[in-house]
Amino acid sequence: MSAKKAALIAAQVEDTLREPTLMEGLASRAQEPPKPGDIVEGPVIALDRARLYIDIAPWGTGVIFGREYLNAREVIKRTNVGDRIAAKVLEINTKDGYIELSLKEARQAILWAEAEEAVKNKTQFDLVVKEANKGGLILEWQGIAGFLPASQLKPEHYPRVLDGDKDKILDELRKLVGEKLAVSLIGAAPKEGKLIFSEKGVDDKEKKELIASYQVGDVVSGEITGMVDFGVFVKLEEGLEGLVHISEIDWGLVDDPRHFFKVGEKVKVKIIDIKEGKVSLSVKQLKENPWQTAGEKYKKGDKVEGVVIKFNKHGALASIEEGIAGLVHISEFGSDEKLRGNLELGKRYPFTISLFDPKEMRMALAFSGDKK
Repeated sequence: MSAKKAALIAAQVEDTLREPTLMEGLASRAQEPPKPGDIVEGPVIALDRARLYIDIAPWGTGVIFGREYLNAREVIKRTNVGDRIAAKVLEINTKDGYIELSLKEARQAILWAEAEEAVKNKTQFDLVVKEANKGGLILEWQGIAGFLPASQLKPEHYPRVLDGDKDKILDELRKLVGEKLAVSLIGAAPKEGKLIFSEKGVDDKEKKELIASYQVGDVVSGEITGMVDFGVFVKLEEGLEGLVHISEIDWGLVDDPRHFFKVGEKVKVKIIDIKEGKVSLSVKQLKENPWQTAGEKYKKGDKVEGVVIKFNKHGALASIEEGIAGLVHISEFGSDEKLRGNLELGKRYPFTISLFDPKEMRMALAFSGDKK
């Protein structure tokens, strides 16, 4: 750097370190001095190939140099004396008496603050899908990569793979790469560097108009358009789908929705909830609830027969009639191995009802047979 340019920079910097006027002195006492981590803003007063100086009145001069200068060189190339820029305070007192700043860290802090505000305000963005993985999609917002879980996709974009094969799901998700989706931020974790997006809940005027013609309690006809592990999608009309959650398919145990329906099948459903643009449906509520009459048939202490329909970490589920099942607890046998040695899936065994609460649809069974 030439002696003339160095002298000019020194003069400009010295000018910012002048004795404060009375008004500036009052202002300084009314404010707290910046501390590391704070975002400050001011005009650029000088710059050369290795340093950029910012006037941080009334506290003095900030400087960006060394690694921070290199990290921000692309921004600095487009910066001129007089431009106002924001920077993050790294150190208050350098050996030269300046306040050390970072442009890159300031930009990140400002962006994360904007992200948190977007989550709060449910701001909508149109973003291009960059990548896909088995769990969902990768999007980019303001240079920050974010994740859109498959569960947060709208029904028309959800990968409906009949056998739930993860590789096939990935193939379906990859078809969305390059497409622009209307999404909102539902999570922002600056410390972890994570953004979470959702395609659900984004304003859709046309869809809202369609939903307005339906009410909770309506019984309507629809067509099965897709099946997933957690339920089935039903098209109510063109442009509007609802979900029958796995828990609303039948009063009995439902392990796999695919055992109950086929894509293209016509089905009657009851609308049980309409919320945030989502329509929740039920098939089982159009059938008689077997627990309503079970109280007239059974009571605690009754001897019954039941078919083992499922094993879980607590024991075995046994059905004494369609839709009425109770838990045979593992503690009766001492271990999972002994429980499975005495009870086989699909076989009928004698039990005693040890707990019966039809209002809460709860029942516990004690094994009455001979243990091995």
